[in-house]
Amino acid sequence: MDSSEKVKSVVKNKYGEIAKSSSAISCCSSGCGCGTGSKITDYSFVGESYHGRSGYNPDADLNLGCGVPTDIAKIKEGDVVVDLGSGAGNDAFVARSLVGASGRVIGIDMTEEMIKKANENNKKMGYANVEFLFGEIETLPVKDNLADVIISNCVLNLVPDKRKAFAEIFRVMKKGGHFSISDIVTSGELPSNIKGAAEAYAGCVAGALIEEEYLKIIKETGFANIQVAKKRKITVPNEMLETFLSKKEIAEFRGSEVGIYSITVYGEKK
Repeated sequence: MDSSEKVKSVVKNKYGEIAKSSSAISCCSSGCGCGTGSKITDYSFVGESYHGRSGYNPDADLNLGCGVPTDIAKIKEGDVVVDLGSGAGNDAFVARSLVGASGRVIGIDMTEEMIKKANENNKKMGYANVEFLFGEIETLPVKDNLADVIISNCVLNLVPDKRKAFAEIFRVMKKGGHFSISDIVTSGELPSNIKGAAEAYAGCVAGALIEEEYLKIIKETGFANIQVAKKRKITVPNEMLETFLSKKEIAEFRGSEVGIYSITVYGEKK
């Protein structure tokens, strides 16, 4: 098993555990130590609140996001929206409130437990035009030129081959379509102790690219009018960093110019 497959296996296992858990505590947004035997600490430091937004379903919100991509997605009634890494359906249901009965929302996730949970939530809500498909972002299980809008929330950073992922986004998007993606990036190289720890990939941080490199990949894929619509600095609590770094290394990290950010990026397919 190569490194990419190892990362995917870790992510699948971790998010499968989250989906089956009754507590919405994640290694992504709640700062739990992802290592074996580590203590889970319930504090959110990455995500943003969805409360008050049309279509919001608390049962589908596992606190796994780092932004609210639907806020800038310019979703219109009748649109076909594809949600990448749809989890329990949170963003998909918000998108459904915007596309209405004449639109369509497709959620895609590589974790079977998440697909099951999303389908259970959708059954309760009774949406006939929302569906959840099992698949990976690097090989999306949908046809070319399908989506008017593609959204994703704190998932692309977990994908090993981001160039392939954005190429797939370009493939399935209609000409004239656009995306709104919330993700984690850095302003410099993360310490090797974090970057090299496979478990940290399920913690949203280790798979993050430097912002300039991330945006370069999007541009080179062929997207136009690329904008960072929102940017917010994230301070990772010491309790999480202590899983991977010594106190001295944490102090050096805090004193460095390296920063971790949540960004929401918008781009178009001309």
